[in-house]
Amino acid sequence: MPEQPAPSGLPRAGRAWHLVARPHGVPVPEDFALREIPVTEPGPGRILVRNLRLSVDPYMRGRMNDVKSYVPPFQLDAPMDGGAVGEVVASEADGFAVGDHVLHGLGWREYAVVKAEHATRVDPAVAPLSAYLGVLGMPGLTAYAGLLEVASFQEGDAVFVSGAAGAVGSLVGQIARLKGASRVIGSAGSDEKVRALTEEYGFDAAFNYKNGPVGEQLKEAAPDGIDVYFDNVGGEHLEAAISSLRVHGRVAVCGMISQYNATEPSPAPRNLAQVIGKRLRIQGMLVSDHQALQPRFVEEVGGWIRSGDLHHPETVVHGIDHAVDAFLGMLRGENTGKMIVSLDG
Repeated sequence: MPEQPAPSGLPRAGRAWHLVARPHGVPVPEDFALREIPVTEPGPGRILVRNLRLSVDPYMRGRMNDVKSYVPPFQLDAPMDGGAVGEVVASEADGFAVGDHVLHGLGWREYAVVKAEHATRVDPAVAPLSAYLGVLGMPGLTAYAGLLEVASFQEGDAVFVSGAAGAVGSLVGQIARLKGASRVIGSAGSDEKVRALTEEYGFDAAFNYKNGPVGEQLKEAAPDGIDVYFDNVGGEHLEAAISSLRVHGRVAVCGMISQYNATEPSPAPRNLAQVIGKRLRIQGMLVSDHQALQPRFVEEVGGWIRSGDLHHPETVVHGIDHAVDAFLGMLRGENTGKMIVSLDG
C-alpha cells in the first residue's frame, strides 16, 4: 500500500537523525546527519505521533557498532530509534485517539508512525511526560529490578553504585536506602555530583573517581566492606568492588560505560580469583527480562514519587537539532539524572 500524504494541518516532512558512519572510539558529530523524512498517514492499526520528549541512553552507543548483540545495530543512512513520548495526531488504531499521549520506541525524530501494539498510553496528569522515559520508564525499572531481583538486595546490605549520578545509578542508591540498606556509597565523575549524591539523594558516602584510585576511595568510604555492587561502569570500578565485597557478595552488571568507546579489548579485573574464596555472584542483566516486575515497580516507585521520598533529577536539552549534542554529552557524563531531549520548547 503506497504511503499517503500527511494528515491535513501537519507538515509533509519531519526531521530525523540518521547514523551515517560507524564511530571508531568516541562518536563525533560527523557520524550523524539530521535529514527530512516524509510525514505520512498511519495505516490500519497504526498511529501517527508527534514526539515531545526523546530519550538518549548509554546502550545506544553499542548499537552504533555493526556487531550482533541483544538488540540490532542501527542501520547506516536510516533513522535511528529509541524511547520517546509524544502526542497522537492521527489514529487508525482502536484504543488510541487524537490527543492521547503515548510511550513508544521510535525516537530520534519529530514524527513517527507507530504500530498500536508498540505504543503505551501514558497520562501527563499522573507524572510529567519525561518521567515515563526515566524514573517510571526503562531506567527506573532497570534500577529496581537490578537491585532487588538480580543483586538479591536484602535489608541491612551495604551497597556500592558506580555511575551513581546517572539515570539508573541515582535511583539504585535511593531505592537501596528506602529498602533499608545499612550503607549506600556512590561514585561519580565530578565534585558537584558527589555533593548531590550525599546532600540530595541521601547516599551515606560518595567519591569522585577522578580524584584517586577507585579501590582506595571505596575502602575509605566502606571500611567494613560491601554486600552489593551495582555496576554501570566496569573496569577499575569492578576490580575495586571485588576487593571490597564481603563473602557471598553480589554484583549486578548493568553497563560498562568505561569500555563503550574502547578500540582495544579491556583487561579483566586482576583480582578475579577472589570470586572463588568469597563465593561471589556476578550476574549481567537486561531490563527486558524483568517485565513481570512492572506492576509492582510502578506501584512502589510511584508511591515514593508522590510522597517526595524519591528524587529523580533530569538534564533537559531543547530542540531536535541538539539531540546528538545531548547524546554525546551523556557519554561524557554531563548529565545529572536522566538526559532528556525536549521538542516542544
